[in-house]
Amino acid sequence: MNGQNQENLGEIIAVRGSVIDAKFEHKLPAINSLLYAGTTRNIVIEVQVHLAANKVRGIALTPTQGIARGDPIVDAQKQLQAPVGPNILSRMFNVFGQTIDNKAPLKDVEWRSIHRQPPAISRRSIESEIFETGIKIIDVLIPLERGGKAGLFGGAGVGKTVLLAEMIHNTVKTYQGVSIFCGIGERCREGEELYREMTENGVLPHMLMVFGQMNEMPGCRFRVGHAALTMAEYFRDEQHKDVLLLIDNIFRFIQAGSEVSGLMGNLPSRLGYQPTLSTELAALEERISNTENGAITSIQAVYVPADDFTDPAAVHTFSHLSATIVLSRKRASEGLYPAINPLKSNSKMLTPSIVGERHYRLAQEIKRTFSQYEDIKDIIAMLGFEQLSQSDKNLVLRARRLEKFLTQPFFTTESSTGIPGKSVTLNEALDGCERILQDEFKDVEEKTLYMIGSIDEIAQKQTYGEGRK
Repeated sequence: MNGQNQENLGEIIAVRGSVIDAKFEHKLPAINSLLYAGTTRNIVIEVQVHLAANKVRGIALTPTQGIARGDPIVDAQKQLQAPVGPNILSRMFNVFGQTIDNKAPLKDVEWRSIHRQPPAISRRSIESEIFETGIKIIDVLIPLERGGKAGLFGGAGVGKTVLLAEMIHNTVKTYQGVSIFCGIGERCREGEELYREMTENGVLPHMLMVFGQMNEMPGCRFRVGHAALTMAEYFRDEQHKDVLLLIDNIFRFIQAGSEVSGLMGNLPSRLGYQPTLSTELAALEERISNTENGAITSIQAVYVPADDFTDPAAVHTFSHLSATIVLSRKRASEGLYPAINPLKSNSKMLTPSIVGERHYRLAQEIKRTFSQYEDIKDIIAMLGFEQLSQSDKNLVLRARRLEKFLTQPFFTTESSTGIPGKSVTLNEALDGCERILQDEFKDVEEKTLYMIGSIDEIAQKQTYGEGRK
């Protein structure tokens, strides 16, 4: 055997749950390299620390049953890798790049290390561009940045998954781009439901999914985000495509890092988080960016522990986001879908220099109208609508019409609602809002504005109604 192919064998000297210590007499494995243990080499360990000149400590990415002190361990002499190439589309993967969708094996793919550097500043695009989603309320009030990161906040049952599914659909149709769904600490039920929905809606050929399930080892959940990003970077840099990367849930990435840090024996910092929280999160988030070749735009579901926005996990996540989308259970109960709260959501892109003077002015006027409507709601509840002044009555009617107009039928819900989905351009959405603010539709019933696409559909509805009379 030549020296290059010779195996670097070691011996396990300690097993503490998923923490493995090993001794190598010839060559010490590098940090982040993989070790294989077990009779069939089915136990995968990632090196985290060099303890001494001939000792390493690693974290197991698979269950460690069946190994003991004194067992042999082999240095794989490579890092964790992810498959890249056109053939990975429409497939579902785990952190090791193995397919988990019970379909034919992968063919003609290249394997790349998941540990990669973010693009250099000189390669990044310095222009701030808007990423149009085709969803009125987002494009008008919370514009997303192309190559930026948006946080999606919301509890169960308010439409997070439906909103993510619609964005996947619109990215495929508008940008001919690629969507990647990364489930960090996902329930297997959620993954199965999303896979089925994407298949039914016909967008699966343009997307792929990577899952690190809730019941998997912390090391596995910690690395699944890096694996998804490696696949996203291939489509951006080699295929020159726009990529939409959906991460659910970024808090579980931080949580997995905290578990790994605790297992490795690091002293915790404030509130029990790992001392390396900010650098670990930055190493993941900084790889999400736009370059001269294409852009990775990310939407990340964020869980805020105990609704405490001063929690270190929330604070560090916020520092990376360019937009915040907050879903409201109250709006969902009123049937106002997408159930986005326009007053709690915000975007750094909403400035005159980026979106233009007209868009900025309209967005501010809409938010001001909604804010004044919220203040008047208490008066209406106590005294009734009729006791309001005429100007307040006009404001309430205007706000209600805007609320109805900013609802939208989704392509991904056509089968359950029976209403054809609509994608609306930014200009159409701005025109509709401007005309409502100018009281052009004050004689039109509110319900006429509910679940329509562009404002021009009102004329069609009225013509249809007159024709039936």
